[in-house]
Order: sequence, then structure tokens, then C-alpha cells
Amino acid sequence: MTGESTGQGVTGVPGVEDPGRLAAWIGANAGGDPGDLGDLGDLGELRGVRLISGGRSNLTYRLDTGAGPIVLRRPPLGHVLPTAHDMSREYTVLAALGGTDVPVPAVVASCTDPEVIGAPFYLMRFVDGLVLRTEQDGAGLTPEQGGQLSEALAVMLARIHGVDTDAAGLGGFGRPDGYLARQLARWQRQWELSATREVPGYDRLVERLGAGLPASAGGTLVHGDFRLDNTLVTLGAEPAIAAVVDWEMSTLGDPLADLGLTLTYWADPADSEWLALNIGAVVTARPGFYSTARFAARYAELTGRDVSGIGYYMAFGCFKLAVVLEGIHARFLLGKTVGEGFEREGTATPVLIERAHQMLDVSPLS
Repeated sequence: MTGESTGQGVTGVPGVEDPGRLAAWIGANAGGDPGDLGDLGDLGELRGVRLISGGRSNLTYRLDTGAGPIVLRRPPLGHVLPTAHDMSREYTVLAALGGTDVPVPAVVASCTDPEVIGAPFYLMRFVDGLVLRTEQDGAGLTPEQGGQLSEALAVMLARIHGVDTDAAGLGGFGRPDGYLARQLARWQRQWELSATREVPGYDRLVERLGAGLPASAGGTLVHGDFRLDNTLVTLGAEPAIAAVVDWEMSTLGDPLADLGLTLTYWADPADSEWLALNIGAVVTARPGFYSTARFAARYAELTGRDVSGIGYYMAFGCFKLAVVLEGIHARFLLGKTVGEGFEREGTATPVLIERAHQMLDVSPLS
């Protein structure tokens, strides 16, 4: 990379206020040594920095350079909870998955020095694809494409859970034994650090989840936040998943916890309460998409796993999502969110707690 890549004159954005310092770091680390930018070579001039998603999880930016776009990921602004938003962990799993049948963006550099942009970050290659989240995002989808996307997502979740973690170098990425018990304890701690108010039913939910911990369904790689809008898709002749993104909560654990959270996010057409909250990929309520029951059944066919107890895992997914959204609500109250729409996150928390109790009372797929 040459001296022209100074980033001077480029407008900063929240989270990357000094593009010149970022450009200087990239210039100093470009080359061919392990751990640096390697085959990116000379990126040319840094021409722009743009936030392409952010606030609800790690922040994602598009960096426009003379050699084309690349992507930067960093933690959210303010109120970052302990053990959350570990950039080196996300970088590690992306690098490991590069040689598997789970498509991910290729990582190219990691920076642990918070002085460069105010927090650790990593760079990865830009993947061209669509994020389908809202009904408007899916306005042009045919029912056939909705079904094809549902099938592609079920197949991808099965692939993630089928990764040979030892062969991928992820054998020590987590401890599958006791995964759910540790998750329950972890998200309780996060709640204690994030909660902005008393929420009816929360304490009782924690008691019920602790008392009903199921036996492990085995240890696999888990994404930790798998849903349609955490993939980049192409529509072409047949919809396909170009990349799975947002691996910040990945580890080795119970695969049914992944499925449960996916189904928690999934919007069925008749679920007016969930659609009104507009949390997750509500595009799945469009014609042609699988129902939650059909998605779970298809996953069971692909993996051979018993999903009859999925109600517990969906309740756990509601609990986890409630804690996450309460943390976002806390950042919003502190003025530390970047983007729009965060004023509604706080309203979802008590609804999720109530839904979790309902799922423990009656199987949601019955």
C-alpha cells in the first residue's frame, strides 16, 4: 500500500471518526506476513467509510478503496458487556470456516490495538448479497423463492452443525459439556449489567429454565444468532446463501439451542404480535416461506436430531433475545446506538419474557 492511502479528506462516521489513522494502519500492515493484509496488496486510496449496519450487534462498515470495497467490523459504542463482542473470536471462526462448505467472508486482517479507531476491529472481504429482513425487502419474492430460501437456510444450519471442528482447527473453540447451564448463568449476568427496569416474570423464567435444563443434544459448532437476516443472499435463477455473517456469539455447544433461536426469530403469518414488534426477519411471514413447524421438521430430517423438545430451546431463545434487547435499550438510553429504530427495542423485552413462559407451558410447534 502506498502513501496515497492516507484517508485524508474522507469524512469520519461514528465508530470510525479518524479515517486517516485507519488508512495509516492499513498501510503499515499491508504486505505478506502472516496475520496482515497479505494478498490484498496495494489497496490504493481510502475513498470513503460508510456504516452499513450497526447498533444491535457489532458495527459493520464498508470501506471504499482504490482496489474496491472491503468491510470493517468493530464492537458497538458504549455499554459493551464483559465477554461480549470479542473481535478476535469472530475473526478466528471466520478464518477457520474458510475451507468448509459454510460460506463466509474471507478475513484479511485483525487489529487488537484500540488506539486506531477506538476499539479492536478486523477487516474482511466484501461479499455482494442482499439482507432480507423486512416485508419490503421481500416485496419482489415469489412464493417459490420463499420456499427455496427456507430450504437453503435449513440446509445451512445443518451444515454449520456438521462442521468437523477438529479438522477446521476449532476443537478448542468452546466446551460443549454444560453449555446450556453456562449460557443461562452468562445471560443472567448480562441482564444484571443491562437491565433498566423490573420486568414481570423474569425471575420466574430463570427459575423455570434452570429447573428444566435438558440433556445435551451433543456438541457442535453453533452460530449463536442464526437467522435469515444474518446471511447474504443472491436471488438469481434460484436463491442461494452467499455468506453467513455475524458470528460474534459462536462457540461449541448444543445445536438445538441454535435451532431454537432461529425459530424464535422466525415470523409466521398468523403471529400478529411478533410481526408488530418487527424483530428479526419478518420477511418469513411472506407466502411460500416455511412455517416454524415445517422448518424444525426439515432440520430434523437433515440432521437426524430429535426436535420434540424444541419448546424449551425456543423459550431459552426468547430469554437470550430479551437480554440482548435490554442491553440495546440501555445503550439507546445512553445515546450510544448508531442508526434508527432503537426506541422500539425496549418494548420487546417484556413480550419476550411472556412468550418464553408460554413456550414452556405449551409446545409452540404442536
